[in-house]
Order: sequence, then C-alpha cells, then structure tokens
Amino acid sequence: MALLETMMDAADALKRAWPLVVEECRSVLAGELHYQAVVYHCLRTVGVPRTQLGMNVKQWIANPVSPLFREWDLRKNEAYRGGFEPIPDVVVFSPPIAGDWRRRNREATLRHMLLAIEVKASERHRGRLGTSEIVRDIHKLAAHRDEVRHLGFDMHPVVMLIDTAPDTSERMQETALSKAALVAGEANVSFLYLSPATDIASFRV
Repeated sequence: MALLETMMDAADALKRAWPLVVEECRSVLAGELHYQAVVYHCLRTVGVPRTQLGMNVKQWIANPVSPLFREWDLRKNEAYRGGFEPIPDVVVFSPPIAGDWRRRNREATLRHMLLAIEVKASERHRGRLGTSEIVRDIHKLAAHRDEVRHLGFDMHPVVMLIDTAPDTSERMQETALSKAALVAGEANVSFLYLSPATDIASFRV
C-alpha cells in the first residue's frame, strides 16, 4: 500500500473515496459519528494506510495566532487560557506520524497533518443544517490551516455535508447551500456535499 507524502496525495485519495462515501451515506440514515466512520472506511478502501488515518484527533495549539482561535481562547475562564484544542473529525497524516496521533504527540500531529475533514449531517428531528454552523466550521478549518502554516507547515481543509434526510423539510435550503459553498470558496476550503439526489465535490487543492 503506497504511502501518502503530500497534500495532493491526500486530496487525490479523498477524490477517489468520494463516490464510495456518496453510495454508503445514501444507503443508511445515521448521525455524524457514523458518517465519520464511513469516511474513514472509504479512505481505507481506496488505499490510505491505517498508520496515516486518524479520527477525532485531539490536538493542542499553544498561544494561537489566528484571530478566531484567539477569540475562542479568550472566552474561556482565565485559568484555562493559553491555547486551543481543535478536534478534526478525520485526518490524513504524512508517513512520519507513524500511527501515533495521541494528544501528547501534539507537535507531530500538527506538523504531519496533510488533510483535515469536518463532517456535518442532517440528523435533527424537525430541524436542518443551517448556514451559521457550517460557516463556523469553515472558518474553524481555515483558522486551523493558518495555525499550521504559522508553524511552518501546511494542510488541506475540507468541509463535508451529509444531507440525506428523507424529509425535505429536514434538508438544507438552496440559499443556505449556496451561501455555504460561497464561503468555502472564499476561504479556500474544499466543499463536499451530498443529498439523496445531488452531490457536489469542489476541491480547492
């Protein structure tokens, strides 16, 4: 199984996995944790090595420099300030991570991150995915990338929306979808979306 060395390698793997993600996610109704596992499974299926693929990776960014993470840090009790802990849903790492993305290995998880995915799902009874929460995740991904770049490295951020609720009243409205896609494009964040009849894959790498 070939190792993934670059952000382009990781993005190409996600492009190959995307049709499988669409097929799998359309076949079941579940919550975000299940769909995260589907994404993991599909990436493994197309050849991403197990030692390069993590889920719910706890990271720690000491003294953040991005305005967003600094703002969120200042919201905390003063005794707990001084850093921010992003937890991306799915992460593809470069080979030197060697299968160790424990929180204690935080410097390496930032240094060796190639691609980070945030998954959102339409799982709410009588509710739907809204623009504000998706835009918040897009900005969070962009800030995460800024922090990694500040350390002298780089990673590719991806927001993935699983909008497969059978009831149209529980799926995103067209205006919200268009707004989210626009914000993702402006932030240079890849935007992936699927519903029962539509899928969008706008890669920014």
